[in-house]
Amino acid sequence: MAEQEVDAIIRVRDITVQFGKTRVLDGLNLDVKRGEILGFVGPSGAGKSVLTRTIIGLVPKVAGRIEVFGVDLDAANSAQRQAVERRWGILFQQGALFSSLTVRQNIQFPVREYLRVSQRLLDEITVAKLAMVGLKPEVADRYPSELSGGMIKRVALARALALDPELVFLDEPTSGLDPIGAGEFDELVRTLQRTLGLTVFMVTHDLDSLYTACDRIAVLGNGKIIAAGSIADMKASQHPWLQQYFNGKRARAVVA
Repeated sequence: MAEQEVDAIIRVRDITVQFGKTRVLDGLNLDVKRGEILGFVGPSGAGKSVLTRTIIGLVPKVAGRIEVFGVDLDAANSAQRQAVERRWGILFQQGALFSSLTVRQNIQFPVREYLRVSQRLLDEITVAKLAMVGLKPEVADRYPSELSGGMIKRVALARALALDPELVFLDEPTSGLDPIGAGEFDELVRTLQRTLGLTVFMVTHDLDSLYTACDRIAVLGNGKIIAAGSIADMKASQHPWLQQYFNGKRARAVVA
Protein backbone atom coordinates (compact mmCIF):
# COMPACT_ATOMS: atom_id res chain seq x y z
CA MET A 1 0.00 0.00 0.00
CA ALA A 2 1.31 3.45 -0.91
CA GLU A 3 2.60 5.78 1.82
CA GLN A 4 -0.13 8.33 0.97
CA GLU A 5 -2.80 5.71 1.60
CA VAL A 6 -1.29 4.62 4.92
CA ASP A 7 -1.04 8.19 6.22
CA ALA A 8 -4.48 9.35 5.03
CA ILE A 9 -6.80 10.61 7.77
CA ILE A 10 -9.63 10.96 5.23
CA ARG A 11 -9.93 8.40 2.47
CA VAL A 12 -12.70 8.97 -0.09
CA ARG A 13 -13.29 6.28 -2.71
CA ASP A 14 -15.64 6.32 -5.71
CA ILE A 15 -18.05 8.81 -4.11
CA THR A 16 -21.12 9.65 -6.16
CA VAL A 17 -23.66 12.24 -5.03
CA GLN A 18 -26.75 13.13 -7.01
CA PHE A 19 -29.50 15.73 -6.55
CA GLY A 20 -32.44 14.70 -8.68
CA LYS A 21 -31.01 14.00 -12.13
CA THR A 22 -27.94 16.14 -11.51
CA ARG A 23 -24.80 14.20 -10.63
CA VAL A 24 -22.62 16.52 -8.54
CA LEU A 25 -19.85 14.12 -7.52
CA ASP A 26 -19.11 11.28 -9.93
CA GLY A 27 -16.83 8.52 -8.67
CA LEU A 28 -14.60 10.96 -6.79
CA ASN A 29 -11.42 9.76 -5.06
CA LEU A 30 -9.41 11.82 -2.56
CA ASP A 31 -6.95 11.37 0.31
CA VAL A 32 -6.30 13.97 3.00
CA LYS A 33 -2.92 13.31 4.62
CA ARG A 34 -2.23 13.52 8.32
CA GLY A 35 -1.04 16.96 9.42
CA GLU A 36 -1.59 18.80 6.13
CA ILE A 37 -3.78 21.72 5.16
CA LEU A 38 -5.48 20.61 1.96
CA GLY A 39 -7.08 23.35 -0.10
CA PHE A 40 -10.09 22.08 -2.06
CA VAL A 41 -10.95 24.28 -5.05
CA GLY A 42 -12.99 24.24 -8.22
CA PRO A 43 -15.45 26.27 -10.28
CA SER A 44 -18.45 27.87 -8.56
CA GLY A 45 -21.28 25.37 -8.25
CA ALA A 46 -18.98 22.40 -8.87
CA GLY A 47 -19.88 20.80 -5.52
CA LYS A 48 -16.93 21.67 -3.29
CA SER A 49 -19.03 22.11 -0.15
CA VAL A 50 -21.06 19.04 -1.08
CA LEU A 51 -18.04 16.81 -0.50
CA THR A 52 -17.55 18.20 3.02
CA ARG A 53 -21.22 17.66 3.83
CA THR A 54 -21.07 14.14 2.40
CA ILE A 55 -18.03 13.21 4.50
CA ILE A 56 -19.62 14.46 7.73
CA GLY A 57 -22.95 12.78 6.92
CA LEU A 58 -25.20 15.73 6.08
CA VAL A 59 -25.59 14.76 2.41
CA PRO A 60 -26.38 11.17 1.37
CA LYS A 61 -24.24 9.51 -1.28
CA VAL A 62 -25.41 7.22 -4.07
CA ALA A 63 -22.24 5.14 -4.06
CA GLY A 64 -18.74 4.96 -2.67
CA ARG A 65 -16.90 4.60 0.63
CA ILE A 66 -15.59 7.12 3.15
CA GLU A 67 -13.03 6.31 5.83
CA VAL A 68 -12.04 8.80 8.54
CA PHE A 69 -9.32 7.83 11.03
CA GLY A 70 -9.40 4.37 9.45
CA VAL A 71 -13.10 3.88 10.24
CA ASP A 72 -15.50 3.04 7.41
CA LEU A 73 -18.35 5.42 8.26
CA ASP A 74 -20.98 3.23 6.57
CA ALA A 75 -19.93 0.16 8.54
CA ALA A 76 -19.57 1.99 11.86
CA ASN A 77 -22.19 1.59 14.58
CA SER A 78 -23.51 4.67 16.39
CA ALA A 79 -20.86 4.52 19.13
CA GLN A 80 -18.02 4.19 16.60
CA ARG A 81 -19.48 6.99 14.52
CA GLN A 82 -19.75 9.26 17.55
CA ALA A 83 -16.15 8.49 18.50
CA VAL A 84 -15.03 9.66 15.04
CA GLU A 85 -17.20 12.79 15.15
CA ARG A 86 -15.71 13.62 18.53
CA ARG A 87 -12.32 13.91 16.83
CA TRP A 88 -13.33 16.46 14.16
CA GLY A 89 -14.44 20.09 14.21
CA ILE A 90 -16.37 21.99 11.54
CA LEU A 91 -16.50 25.63 10.51
CA PHE A 92 -19.44 26.08 8.16
CA GLN A 93 -19.63 28.83 5.57
CA GLN A 94 -20.63 32.18 7.13
CA GLY A 95 -19.88 30.71 10.56
CA ALA A 96 -23.37 29.24 11.16
CA LEU A 97 -23.46 30.37 14.79
CA PHE A 98 -26.73 29.95 16.69
CA SER A 99 -28.12 33.49 16.65
CA SER A 100 -30.15 33.02 19.84
CA LEU A 101 -27.10 31.86 21.84
CA THR A 102 -24.22 33.94 23.17
CA VAL A 103 -20.66 33.34 22.03
CA ARG A 104 -20.09 31.42 25.27
CA GLN A 105 -23.10 29.17 24.65
CA ASN A 106 -22.09 28.61 21.03
CA ILE A 107 -18.60 27.47 21.98
CA GLN A 108 -19.90 25.29 24.80
CA PHE A 109 -22.55 23.63 22.62
CA PRO A 110 -20.40 20.78 21.20
CA VAL A 111 -18.79 20.19 24.59
CA ARG A 112 -22.21 19.76 26.23
CA GLU A 113 -23.22 17.41 23.42
CA TYR A 114 -20.34 14.99 23.95
CA LEU A 115 -19.05 15.48 27.50
CA ARG A 116 -20.41 15.88 31.01
CA VAL A 117 -18.29 18.58 32.65
CA SER A 118 -18.87 21.29 35.22
CA GLN A 119 -19.95 24.81 34.28
CA ARG A 120 -16.65 26.07 35.67
CA LEU A 121 -14.69 23.89 33.27
CA LEU A 122 -17.00 24.89 30.41
CA ASP A 123 -16.26 28.54 31.11
CA GLU A 124 -12.53 27.84 31.28
CA ILE A 125 -12.72 26.05 27.93
CA THR A 126 -14.56 29.05 26.46
CA VAL A 127 -11.92 31.54 27.56
CA ALA A 128 -9.11 29.26 26.35
CA LYS A 129 -10.65 28.76 22.91
CA LEU A 130 -11.37 32.47 22.49
CA ALA A 131 -7.74 33.22 23.31
CA MET A 132 -6.66 30.58 20.85
CA VAL A 133 -8.41 32.44 18.00
CA GLY A 134 -7.28 35.87 19.17
CA LEU A 135 -10.42 37.09 20.97
CA LYS A 136 -10.75 38.55 24.46
CA PRO A 137 -12.81 36.91 27.26
CA GLU A 138 -15.43 39.70 27.27
CA VAL A 139 -16.55 38.62 23.79
CA ALA A 140 -18.10 35.53 25.45
CA ASP A 141 -21.28 37.32 26.50
CA ARG A 142 -22.04 38.92 23.16
CA TYR A 143 -24.53 37.58 20.63
CA PRO A 144 -23.55 36.88 17.00
CA SER A 145 -25.51 39.95 15.87
CA GLU A 146 -23.08 42.07 17.89
CA LEU A 147 -19.99 40.71 16.13
CA SER A 148 -18.17 41.73 12.96
CA GLY A 149 -17.80 39.26 10.12
CA GLY A 150 -14.23 38.50 11.10
CA MET A 151 -15.18 37.93 14.74
CA ILE A 152 -17.99 35.59 13.69
CA LYS A 153 -15.47 33.46 11.76
CA ARG A 154 -13.12 33.40 14.75
CA VAL A 155 -15.89 32.41 17.16
CA ALA A 156 -16.99 29.69 14.74
CA LEU A 157 -13.40 28.45 14.64
CA ALA A 158 -13.26 28.51 18.45
CA ARG A 159 -16.41 26.36 18.49
CA ALA A 160 -14.85 23.98 15.95
CA LEU A 161 -11.83 23.64 18.27
CA ALA A 162 -13.88 23.22 21.46
CA LEU A 163 -13.34 19.46 21.71
CA ASP A 164 -9.63 19.59 20.80
CA PRO A 165 -10.15 17.89 17.43
CA GLU A 166 -7.44 16.30 15.32
CA LEU A 167 -9.22 17.14 12.06
CA VAL A 168 -10.92 20.42 11.11
CA PHE A 169 -13.22 21.09 8.15
CA LEU A 170 -13.26 24.72 6.98
CA ASP A 171 -15.92 25.67 4.42
CA GLU A 172 -14.98 28.93 2.65
CA PRO A 173 -13.46 30.34 5.87
CA THR A 174 -12.41 33.68 4.34
CA SER A 175 -15.63 34.27 2.39
CA GLY A 176 -17.03 37.72 3.13
CA LEU A 177 -13.85 38.98 4.80
CA ASP A 178 -11.82 41.94 3.54
CA PRO A 179 -8.28 41.14 2.31
CA ILE A 180 -6.65 42.09 5.62
CA GLY A 181 -9.13 40.04 7.67
CA ALA A 182 -8.80 37.11 5.27
CA GLY A 183 -5.01 37.23 5.50
CA GLU A 184 -5.13 37.30 9.29
CA PHE A 185 -7.51 34.34 9.31
CA ASP A 186 -5.25 32.35 6.97
CA GLU A 187 -2.30 33.02 9.27
CA LEU A 188 -4.38 31.98 12.29
CA VAL A 189 -5.31 28.69 10.64
CA ARG A 190 -1.69 28.04 9.69
CA THR A 191 -0.48 28.81 13.21
CA LEU A 192 -3.10 26.55 14.81
CA GLN A 193 -2.29 23.75 12.39
CA ARG A 194 1.39 23.94 13.31
CA THR A 195 0.96 24.32 17.06
CA LEU A 196 -1.87 21.82 17.52
CA GLY A 197 -0.85 19.31 14.85
CA LEU A 198 -4.18 19.63 13.08
CA THR A 199 -5.19 18.15 9.77
CA VAL A 200 -7.26 20.72 7.86
CA PHE A 201 -9.64 20.19 4.93
CA MET A 202 -10.30 23.68 3.56
CA VAL A 203 -12.89 24.35 0.89
CA THR A 204 -11.97 27.71 -0.63
CA HIS A 205 -11.97 29.87 -3.74
CA ASP A 206 -9.41 32.29 -2.30
CA LEU A 207 -6.10 32.22 -4.22
CA ASP A 208 -4.28 33.92 -1.36
CA SER A 209 -5.40 31.17 1.03
CA LEU A 210 -4.00 28.56 -1.33
CA TYR A 211 -0.62 30.31 -1.44
CA THR A 212 -0.27 31.22 2.23
CA ALA A 213 -2.10 28.51 4.16
CA CYS A 214 -2.24 25.29 2.15
CA ASP A 215 0.33 22.51 1.89
CA ARG A 216 -1.43 20.83 -1.01
CA ILE A 217 -4.33 21.55 -3.35
CA ALA A 218 -7.00 19.29 -4.84
CA VAL A 219 -9.14 20.55 -7.71
CA LEU A 220 -12.72 19.47 -8.40
CA GLY A 221 -14.02 19.41 -11.95
CA ASN A 222 -16.89 17.51 -13.57
CA GLY A 223 -17.51 15.65 -10.32
CA LYS A 224 -13.97 14.27 -9.99
CA ILE A 225 -10.54 15.33 -8.76
CA ILE A 226 -8.84 16.65 -11.90
CA ALA A 227 -5.55 17.57 -10.20
CA ALA A 228 -3.83 17.33 -6.82
CA GLY A 229 -0.48 18.69 -5.74
CA SER A 230 1.45 21.86 -4.92
CA ILE A 231 0.92 25.40 -6.21
CA ALA A 232 3.80 24.76 -8.61
CA ASP A 233 2.02 21.64 -9.89
CA MET A 234 -1.18 23.65 -10.42
CA LYS A 235 0.62 26.43 -12.31
CA ALA A 236 2.41 23.90 -14.51
CA SER A 237 -0.78 22.04 -15.42
CA GLN A 238 -2.07 22.30 -18.97
CA HIS A 239 -5.69 21.81 -17.89
CA PRO A 240 -7.67 24.83 -19.24
CA TRP A 241 -9.43 25.68 -15.95
CA LEU A 242 -6.21 25.36 -13.95
CA GLN A 243 -4.39 27.53 -16.48
CA GLN A 244 -7.05 30.22 -16.18
CA TYR A 245 -7.32 30.03 -12.39
CA PHE A 246 -3.65 29.87 -11.44
CA ASN A 247 -2.11 31.79 -14.38
CA GLY A 248 -4.93 34.18 -15.26
CA LYS A 249 -5.23 37.92 -14.72
CA ARG A 250 -5.90 37.63 -10.99
CA ALA A 251 -3.24 35.01 -10.33
CA ARG A 252 -0.01 35.78 -8.49
CA ALA A 253 2.96 36.54 -10.69
CA VAL A 254 5.35 34.27 -8.76
CA VAL A 255 5.09 31.21 -6.60
CA ALA A 256 5.19 32.25 -2.93
